[in-house]
Amino acid sequence: MNRTTTNLSVCSRAILRCTHPNAKCIIARYYRNILSNFIKPHLPDLGKEEKLLEISDLPTVNATLNTISGILLTIGYILIRQRKITAHKNCMLAAFGVSVLFLVSYVIYHYHAGSKPFTQQGWIRPVYFAILISHILLAFVIVPLALRTLYLAWRERFDAHRRIAKITFPIWLYVSVTGVIIYLMLYQLS
Repeated sequence: MNRTTTNLSVCSRAILRCTHPNAKCIIARYYRNILSNFIKPHLPDLGKEEKLLEISDLPTVNATLNTISGILLTIGYILIRQRKITAHKNCMLAAFGVSVLFLVSYVIYHYHAGSKPFTQQGWIRPVYFAILISHILLAFVIVPLALRTLYLAWRERFDAHRRIAKITFPIWLYVSVTGVIIYLMLYQLS
């Protein structure tokens, strides 16, 4: 037994005999100090100023998630064309999971930062708004479509799944790709 284990054993026996009203607080503090001394040397020191992610980083995260989702959707489509059903299923579930992460990140960003206006002028402005409006409308449509498509596959109603997937796939892919295009136009062109 090392010194820390011995100290814990002695302290544990002392708890059983202790009747002081603040004994639990004193003992909890003692254990916390021992654990923090044990754990601290093994943790990397990130410093108080260093943060892993800022709210301003989320648009890039969102574009990355949209890109990953689009890639997974495309791979899933290719896999089902090759009749690799299990791989297709895994790919599409991953695409759905990435899309859910995107949605959470998107809501967090817009809750904290609001919307960023598109400031470019000229011919690019109507192009941007045409892409944005179609993206927003189809993003609302894709949520129930994707859920229904996944539900039908889960229930093994593959005929109905195939029929609705022919509608879901191109819309979902369009929303993923246009999400990245909107990001590029809004954050990289400006």
